[in-house]
Amino acid sequence: MAMNAKTIPNEEMFYGHKACGGCGGSLTVRLAMKVLGKKSIGVYPPNCMSTVGFIYPHMCYFGNATTAPFAASGAVMSGLRAGADALGHEDWHVYCMAGDGGTADIGIQALSGAIDRNDRVIYICYDNEAYMNTGIQKSGLTPTGTRTTNTPAGSNIHGAIQPKKRIFEIVAAHGIPYAATASVGYPEDYLRKLEKAAACPGTSFIHVLAPCPTGWQAPSEITIELAKEAVDTGMWFLAEYENGQYHLNKNPKEFASIEAYLKKQGRFSHMVQADFDELAAQRDEQWGRMRAEWCD
Repeated sequence: MAMNAKTIPNEEMFYGHKACGGCGGSLTVRLAMKVLGKKSIGVYPPNCMSTVGFIYPHMCYFGNATTAPFAASGAVMSGLRAGADALGHEDWHVYCMAGDGGTADIGIQALSGAIDRNDRVIYICYDNEAYMNTGIQKSGLTPTGTRTTNTPAGSNIHGAIQPKKRIFEIVAAHGIPYAATASVGYPEDYLRKLEKAAACPGTSFIHVLAPCPTGWQAPSEITIELAKEAVDTGMWFLAEYENGQYHLNKNPKEFASIEAYLKKQGRFSHMVQADFDELAAQRDEQWGRMRAEWCD
């Protein structure tokens, strides 16, 4: 039976951290640890979750966890997996919690290698759509039009020019046993996918949307609202890749307003109608392709 609000463990495995109020990344970790439990070894490259969780003498991970070089998360996971197996800890989980930049940009080579070896590890990318830990710079997963510290919104260029990389499809193209997208706005869907990843005999990957109130310039109390609206507007999708097939978990007949969703975030406050229309066109093109190729 899939874990849900009634069956989720009360024990906390990640608490006392120094993350901002309403941090989507901390919720991503908290829920993951509910599923993976104490018999787990976490790998945290430089990101907000390593920064707020490893502050001596108060360590916030009530399980085994270590930091890793920015570009080496996949390799460190592979080494820990080999070590755990050699010690007879085959029932333990080895997982990584990396950010969007640490996954789609800096860490993609080591991740690709781990998938190629099909090591039994779980890679979780919590995506807050920028390098939030170092000052809110654009990453490969920053949406078109986003204002960041290195993609300012001026009269000629309105924020980031390129769209988000299709990291879910890039990972799936490796022929990975299991990959999924999730959102903290739909926690039971995320929990179900975590359980699938935990049961996977090879490499698994979950890409989770995790809003950052600081970087998104939004009130901390609407983190979950934004994470849900991202799905409802079609700006984010819930899907799985397994047995060589894609599957949409949620296929809305109609989308909620992109404009209303973006106007809640200060990082998009510079946008004009033409910008909203461009993002809507990108969304419609992506969904047209997914529905044509992924749906029965």
